[in-house]
Amino acid sequence: MLFQGKAAIVTGGSRGIGRAIVLMLAQEGADVAFSYFKSVQDAESLIKEVVGLGRKALGLQIDVRDFTLAKDLIVKAKEKFGRLDILVNNAGIAKDKALMMMTKDEWQEVIDTNLGGTFNATRQAIVTFLKQKSGQIINITSVSGVAGLARQVNYSASKAGIIGFTKSLAKEVAPYGVRVNAVAPGFVETDMIAELKEDYKEQLKEQIPLGRFGRVEDVSAAVKFLLSDAAGFITGQTIIVDGGLFIQ
Repeated sequence: MLFQGKAAIVTGGSRGIGRAIVLMLAQEGADVAFSYFKSVQDAESLIKEVVGLGRKALGLQIDVRDFTLAKDLIVKAKEKFGRLDILVNNAGIAKDKALMMMTKDEWQEVIDTNLGGTFNATRQAIVTFLKQKSGQIINITSVSGVAGLARQVNYSASKAGIIGFTKSLAKEVAPYGVRVNAVAPGFVETDMIAELKEDYKEQLKEQIPLGRFGRVEDVSAAVKFLLSDAAGFITGQTIIVDGGLFIQ
């Protein structure tokens, strides 16, 4: 097991990509804490799955926009597991709309959740990582932050900000043995894709060279690689997992 004896935190971990990452970490031997915002039933189900894999689990219902609650997540995870080795910033929302129709609240909520939430959790965990001179951070961004997508000015800005955050922090903490990387998914089969009309989904697939949407396991596999010793000389990088959609 790659992460035997380690402890991890995943924000936004109860559904979709976050859930896949939680399960991957548990399958690889890590105890896992995760935050969630609304889906209590999904969180309880996930806790049972992690425990069923023989690992400790902790689910906390918090809003990552709240700096104090983010601290509570870190503190309680360390209390339960006795250590902290991995932080995956996954919590995020989208409120897509043309800029001319976008309200200030729709802009701010996306920025505060996606970019602000990444800052809050990382700021609360980084002291632990620096003191122990070890630790890893993975930030889940998006191809929208790499290439930009129409009607996603708020989302694209937040996700591009996460990439800049990743690069800057990686340089800052590398001397302490801490690595920081990002994963940028493209169109992945989550609830967001499931809600789209079938004809539009087919149009999207036609734009993807590999001819399919990504699976949540495709993203968790990239996270697993970056957290593994095989990626021990990689930091400050963004791995794009998009089936070739935005080949540069």
